[in-house]
Amino acid sequence: MSIYFDNSATTSLSPAVLETILPYFTQHFGNPSSNHRAGREAKRVIQSSRRQIADLLALSPEEIIFTSGGTEADNFALKSSIQQYGIRHVLTSKIEHKAVLLPLRQLEQAGQIQLDYVALDEQGRVSIPDLTRWLEKHPKGLVSLMHANNELGNLLNLEEVGALTQHYGAYFHTDTVQSLGKVHVALDAIDFATASAHKFRGPKGVGFLVARRGHRLPALLSGGGQEAGQRGGTENVPGIVGLTKALELAITHQQQNIAHLDSLKRHFIGGLRKQIPGIAFNGRCQSIDETLPGLINVAFPILDAPCSLVEALDARGIAVSGGSACSNLAGGSHVLQEIPSSFGKENVRFSFGPDNTRQEIDAALTILTELYQTEEVSLVA
Repeated sequence: MSIYFDNSATTSLSPAVLETILPYFTQHFGNPSSNHRAGREAKRVIQSSRRQIADLLALSPEEIIFTSGGTEADNFALKSSIQQYGIRHVLTSKIEHKAVLLPLRQLEQAGQIQLDYVALDEQGRVSIPDLTRWLEKHPKGLVSLMHANNELGNLLNLEEVGALTQHYGAYFHTDTVQSLGKVHVALDAIDFATASAHKFRGPKGVGFLVARRGHRLPALLSGGGQEAGQRGGTENVPGIVGLTKALELAITHQQQNIAHLDSLKRHFIGGLRKQIPGIAFNGRCQSIDETLPGLINVAFPILDAPCSLVEALDARGIAVSGGSACSNLAGGSHVLQEIPSSFGKENVRFSFGPDNTRQEIDAALTILTELYQTEEVSLVA
């Protein structure tokens, strides 16, 4: 048995996306900067993809800058906007992705910015009164708050935060890597947003930055002047083609996917509550309306075993996460350290995708129930 419940870490490549990108590895492989037919065709494809993405997101093509993924896009937005506009004061939260926290802390340590953290409640929700007080003190500052938390699934009200930042003349960057293509994203409310194709069944290694309101940022990566001089480096043509196709499919089927994932989420939460005593839910993930579809972060009782619950599930063919994939590399979840319900628990993130089924949910519930009824749990299924 093999069940994949880690779609917030990455998703499988859509077969339709694979079919779309293959010719750009084998037939249309020209360098977009080359001044011959193959190069011009590659350049045309990039510009066509940019226009298509702009149409899907109600943007202008010049507001989209292709990158290698979400991490580069976040670094680009933060470092280049701070440089361009002479920003000295930045507000973020302690549960942002490390692609936001680490570059901001590096700038703070270099003495380039003063970095503050917005207050959060015990479920990881941003305090709007605290944000307002900060904006009153630093009206020309930069606010960086993610739209959808990658571990908890909490959704930020972009319209509310965007209205506040615009009122005070501040800049607003939001990491939308987990939400774009999955739920509606109010891009009218922001200055900068980021995306990564592999989160919505596109290829790894490609994403984009959205820079709105006429923002033109200095290049983070200097080189050949690609992306209108804003991002050096030969463009990843197959990746860009795959990103575009994946985003088209995600947005076309968005409402259908939301309904399916919400149904799976309700069924799983109901089963957990019925079959496993002593569980809690981290953040607001048990709320359908306030969090990402299909993402649930559960605080289980400590398993009486020489292994973690994540390892025990893996041994039985179920792929889940103890946090984000990136937090596994960074020594644990900094997000859950801010969430009291997670303390002293086995914390597991389940993130479902459009291809997951109710039968897989039931199989996982059966295995979880067996694990908590077994006196000695091992890594042998």
